[in-house]
Amino acid sequence: MDIKALLSKMTVEEKLAQMSQFNSNCLDKDSDGGVTGPARSLSLTEADIAATGSTLNFKGADEMIRMQDEHMKQDRLGIPLLFMMDVIHGFRTIYPIPLGVGASFDPDLMKRLSEMAAKEAAVGGVQVTFSPMVDLVRDARWGRCMESTGEDKYLNGLMAKAAVEGYQGDYSSKYNIAACVKHFAAYGAAESGRDYNSVDMSEYSLYNDYLPAYKVATDAGVDMLMTSFNLINGVPSSGNEWLLREVLRDRWGFGGIIISDYNAFREMKSHGFCADDYECARAAFKAGTDIEMMSNCYIKFGKRLLEEGIITEAQIDESVLRILALKDKLGMFDNPYRAASAEEEKALFLCPEHRALAREGAEKSAVLLKNEGVLPLSESVDRVAVIGPFADVGMIGFWSCHGKESEAVSAYRGMCDALGEERVSYAKGCDTASNAKSDEALLREAVELASRSSAVVLCLGEERNMSGESNSRADIGLSDAQKTLVREIARVNKNCVSVLYCGRPLALADIIDDMPACAVMWQPGTEGGSALANLLLGRCDFTARLPMSFPYTVGQAPIYYNRTRTGRPAHDEHAIGKMYSSHYLDCPNGPLFPFGYGLSYTAFETSAPEVSKDSMNADGSLTVCATVTNKGARDSAALVQLYIRDVVASRVRPVKELKGFERVELKAGESKVVSFEITSDMLSFKDSSDNDVLEAGEFHAFVGLSSDEKRAASFRLV
Repeated sequence: MDIKALLSKMTVEEKLAQMSQFNSNCLDKDSDGGVTGPARSLSLTEADIAATGSTLNFKGADEMIRMQDEHMKQDRLGIPLLFMMDVIHGFRTIYPIPLGVGASFDPDLMKRLSEMAAKEAAVGGVQVTFSPMVDLVRDARWGRCMESTGEDKYLNGLMAKAAVEGYQGDYSSKYNIAACVKHFAAYGAAESGRDYNSVDMSEYSLYNDYLPAYKVATDAGVDMLMTSFNLINGVPSSGNEWLLREVLRDRWGFGGIIISDYNAFREMKSHGFCADDYECARAAFKAGTDIEMMSNCYIKFGKRLLEEGIITEAQIDESVLRILALKDKLGMFDNPYRAASAEEEKALFLCPEHRALAREGAEKSAVLLKNEGVLPLSESVDRVAVIGPFADVGMIGFWSCHGKESEAVSAYRGMCDALGEERVSYAKGCDTASNAKSDEALLREAVELASRSSAVVLCLGEERNMSGESNSRADIGLSDAQKTLVREIARVNKNCVSVLYCGRPLALADIIDDMPACAVMWQPGTEGGSALANLLLGRCDFTARLPMSFPYTVGQAPIYYNRTRTGRPAHDEHAIGKMYSSHYLDCPNGPLFPFGYGLSYTAFETSAPEVSKDSMNADGSLTVCATVTNKGARDSAALVQLYIRDVVASRVRPVKELKGFERVELKAGESKVVSFEITSDMLSFKDSSDNDVLEAGEFHAFVGLSSDEKRAASFRLV
C-alpha cells in the first residue's frame, strides 16, 4: 500500500479520527441507526465513527469481523480499523501473571508464552496488545506489581525483549501481533504505592533505574508505546514534550506509535496542568502523542489548533503515517480481518499444546520459600486435605483477558487428578475477602479434616481483584481469618504446606513461623492446579526465584535489594539496628525473603568468587567464576546470579546490581564452575543528563544464589 498517496487523499477530519481510539461499544450502532450512548457522551458524529482509526475491548473473532465489515462499508477510503486489547498473560489459555513469569528468570519461557498468547489473540481478532508492561516496581502496595516482572531493571529488560519478540516475531506469520510497551515512564514509582498517584524522582534515578527496561524494549523493535498516567518533572506523561520528543524520539530514535492510556488526555485537567479539553489537545500534540485513547480532544479541537497555527498539518501527517504504516505492516489493507477466525478460536483456545505450555509456565514460576521436611509429598500419601479460601478456585489472576476461572484447574482439582479423588478432600476454612473474620463452622470443618489427614495443602492469599490496576493495598498481609486458619491447622497437623496465591509480595513475618512449608504460586493461570500437584509431589522441582523482595512488614515498603548507601548504614540489615544508624526500632532493614531467593528439593552451595585478573581497562574484560555444588540427593537446577558493586563513584551507586545469571543443571553431588564475563558496559552508569559515565576505581563482584550474597571478589577498572 502506498500510504503516502493514501494520506494525500485524507481530509483533516479523517486524519484526526485515525489518531483517535474508542471502545468497541462506541462504534456500534443502535437499532434506530443513531450512535450509541457511549459515543453520544463523547460528542462523536457518524462521520467521526466512520473514520475512527482503532478500537479496543471487543469480544472475539465474530464481533471483530462484524465490526470491521461495518467499518469498511463506512470508511470513505477503505482504511481498516486496528483492534487492540490488554493481552497481558494469555488470551483464553491463561499463563502466570508477568510477576510470576519474571520469577522464572527465563526469557525463553516468556517468549514462548507470548507467542502462544499472540496466536490465540490473533485468531480472536486482535492486532495489537497493550503488553509488555516494563515498569520497575519496588513497592508491593501497588496493585500493578502483578503486571511487571519485578524490581530489577536488568531482568525486566530481558523479559521485555523476549515478550516483544514473542508477540511480534518478524510479522511473517498471520499470528504475529504488534506489542505496546507501557507505561512510559516511571509509573511503578507511584507515591505510597497508590495507583495513579504522583511520581517525583531525580533524573539520575530516572535514567539509571526506571528508563533502561523501556529502552531495551524499544531497541527490540516494539511498534507502540503507551504513556503513563503520572507526572514526570511535574508534567503529565501524555503532554510531556521533554519525555516523548527529546528522550524517546530524539535520543532513542523511537519511530513507532505513541498512544495515551485510557482517558489520560482529559486527566491532565485533574492534574491541574490543563484548563480544558482544548488545552489537553494542544499539550498532547506538542508532546507528540499519536493516538488518544478513549477521549475526544483531538477530534474536537485538532482542526482549531491547526487553523490557529499552533500545530501544522505536517505534524498531524507524521502521526497518521505511523498509524497507517503499522496497518500496512500487519497486512490490514490486503486483509482487514488478518487472522480472525471463529473456527480457529475453537481449535486453538485451551488446546492441549497451549495448556501444556501454560502448565510449564506455572511450574517454572512457583517459588519455594520454606520447607521443613514437608515437601515433596509422597506419591503414596493416602489422605491429602486441600484446605483454604483459594483451594477450589481457578486462580487465573487480574487482566486475564478472555480467560475463565471455570476453565482453570484449581489446587483441589489438580491434586484429585494427580492422586485420585478418593485420596483428596476439601474444606474452605474461611472466606476470601481481605477483611473476612473467622467463620467458626468453616474453621471447625477444616481443622477436623486436617487432624485426620496425612498431609495438608493450605491455599491462601489474595482474591483476583485484590491486585491489578486500581487495586492498591495499605495492608499486604494475609487476612486475620487466614492467619487463624494457618495457626489452627498447624496445631493439629505439622505436615502442611501453605500455598500463596498473590499478585504481589506479601508481608508474612507474623505468620511464617506457623508454616512448616510455604510456596508462592502467584496467580498461575489455567493450569495452576496441575502445576501445583506436579511440584508438591516432586514430579518437577521448584526452580523459580523471587523477582521482588518480600518484606517483613508493609512499613518497609518500598523495599528493594539495589538501594543506594546511606551515610549512617545499619551494618547488619537483618537485625534491629542500633542508635544513630539508619534502622527501624521494631523491624530489620532487610527483607524477609530477598530478591533472587528461592529453595529447591536439593541444597546448592557456591564457593567464594574469583576473578581472572585484578584489573581491566575500558576496552577489555575479565572473568569472575565460582563453583556451584549440588549438596543434596536429587538432580536439579541452580540459578547462579552475578551482582556488581561500584565501591566509590562520582554519584552514589547501589549496594549491588544484577548483571547476569545462569541456570545450571546439576546431578546430585555434582559441581560445576560457572563463569561470567565482566565488560566495561556493566560498570558504567548514567549521570543526571543521560550521559554514559565510566570511571576508574574498585569494583566488587558477587556470585551466589540470591541478592543476599555477601562474599565478593575485588578488581579495578584502570
